[in-house]
Amino acid sequence: RTEPRIARRIWDALGDAGTVLNVGAGTGSYEPPDRDVTAVEPSAVMRAQRPPQAAPCIVAAAESLPFADDSFDAAMAVLSDHHWSDPLAGLREMARVARRVVIFQWDNTLIGDFWLVRDYLPEFATAGEGRPSLAERAAAIDATMEPVAIPWDCQDGFFHAYWRRPEAYLQEPVRHGTSVWSPVGRRSNGGPSRHSQTDLTSGAWHQRNRDLLDRDELDLGARLLCTG
Repeated sequence: RTEPRIARRIWDALGDAGTVLNVGAGTGSYEPPDRDVTAVEPSAVMRAQRPPQAAPCIVAAAESLPFADDSFDAAMAVLSDHHWSDPLAGLREMARVARRVVIFQWDNTLIGDFWLVRDYLPEFATAGEGRPSLAERAAAIDATMEPVAIPWDCQDGFFHAYWRRPEAYLQEPVRHGTSVWSPVGRRSNGGPSRHSQTDLTSGAWHQRNRDLLDRDELDLGARLLCTG
């Protein structure tokens, strides 16, 4: 689901762009309602979940966008480029077809600091090895990088969204809503859920993370990459 406070940052970064390309658009979250949006999504499963009012969507991959140079005022991608076979090629394609590029993504060099990874999913700390870092992706398109704090009551369901609501990670729908649990969660055979449930019941989680309990928002490594 679209988190409105994050959406505001993304839409502000689009500036005065009238035409926007959403790459790896998924179900259409974060597509600005007041712009002329074209969506690109290669997955039939994701396209089938787009609501009727979502932007028109074409089948294509980020690495080979079927558009002429400077076809759009801006191109955006939200938590998408880590799924691409070649993120750098995809980002360069976005920069080719649009005069401005806006990317919302996590800095994976900081993933090990998140309590869920640190204490329950340590194997995920190296999940991004061999892939371009966020700094390398920014450099590929000469983008600036700005931190985006995650609110404690974030309405989106991405991996970091429940940083102050640990009980949410025990729920199957939450785990099914993020790609992390597909390669990592199954390999761990339910261990993180069992251990975190024990720590929540005993109060160990709250003691270990007491500095988070009064925070309204937190920098967990989310970044906005912007060009133009």
